[in-house]
Amino acid sequence: MNPIGLYLHIPFCDGKCAYCNFFSRCPQDEELTAYTERLADSITTWGNRLNRPVDTVYFGGGTPSLLGHDRLIYLMNTIYHSFELLKNAEITVEVNPTSTDELNFTLLRQAGFNRLSIGLQSANDHELKLLGRRHDSEDARRTVERAQHAGFDNISLDVMLAIPEQTIDSLDETLAFCASCKVQHISAYILKVEEGTRFYTQRDQLALFSDDEQAAFYEHTVQRLSDLGYRQYEISNFSLTGFESRHNLRYWHDEEYLGLGPSAHSFLNGRRFYYDHDFHQFYHDRLTEESAGGDSEEYIMLALRLTEGLRFDRYQKRFGHTIPDRLVAAAKPLEQQGLCRVSDQAVSLTVKGFLVSNAVISYLLS
Repeated sequence: MNPIGLYLHIPFCDGKCAYCNFFSRCPQDEELTAYTERLADSITTWGNRLNRPVDTVYFGGGTPSLLGHDRLIYLMNTIYHSFELLKNAEITVEVNPTSTDELNFTLLRQAGFNRLSIGLQSANDHELKLLGRRHDSEDARRTVERAQHAGFDNISLDVMLAIPEQTIDSLDETLAFCASCKVQHISAYILKVEEGTRFYTQRDQLALFSDDEQAAFYEHTVQRLSDLGYRQYEISNFSLTGFESRHNLRYWHDEEYLGLGPSAHSFLNGRRFYYDHDFHQFYHDRLTEESAGGDSEEYIMLALRLTEGLRFDRYQKRFGHTIPDRLVAAAKPLEQQGLCRVSDQAVSLTVKGFLVSNAVISYLLS
């Protein structure tokens, strides 16, 4: 039976960043314990229900490190007892750059955690304050160093592009900082000002960048990270060879996964479903059906987020027939515009194409 991925949502933060619209709230300590127990019960229930092996686990949030190492290890042990966790499974936990105060990385590593994702966002302390972050660059460096000393050799840093008042020079300093920390993976996202955030309320007062300026930040990042040895493998993700996020690749390859916790989504047995943004709904195991999943259109849309693109051999193996001729024909004019590449093996987007990926993918699918 094919393995699945397991995503656990930890919906707690010690404060709300100015740009964040993820589902989370500030907890009391007793709520952290109660939620951990409920999540463990859900892991056990679903493990018995599915009887499927697992090869990637991802603790996301929110701020999973707020649980502390004891609760995280308790959840990890519950996974071991509830699922067949395959050898060499990738087990990721997101942590804040202040996690040196919350986590014993040695104990986490001994419990099987083998990958960290750290929310740096910027190495410029002024930019961090604008974002509402509660750490500085040295906090991030200390967290990376402590994790490495504990044996973690697969660490990712998140970076944000087009922050108000950011410059190409300050961005270069952030990217150089990441490389100097000797991390294996970097995620780089263009700032989006979304409803329900403090930035959205303040949008008329913020010095936000135009689409063209955002594109310049993005294109510069792709080139600079390439110079530093980080290969782009997805729109927003870069890694040293062999350190691509296997859990995230599961999403882009349209493979199955189970998501547990409020706002967590799942794709299993051709169904997409989720828990609503509501603790009560999760605590009573009330799922919301989203749609059927895994059809060819969905597969194409997700594959085109990858730099390898839509590989014809993968598509034929999945669906038992070749790529529609009309899609390849539609891609040819876009290739002449520098938005994609067409070969006898794949259709893939260029860096320029990634900047307008939604429009390009919609056009190809139409």
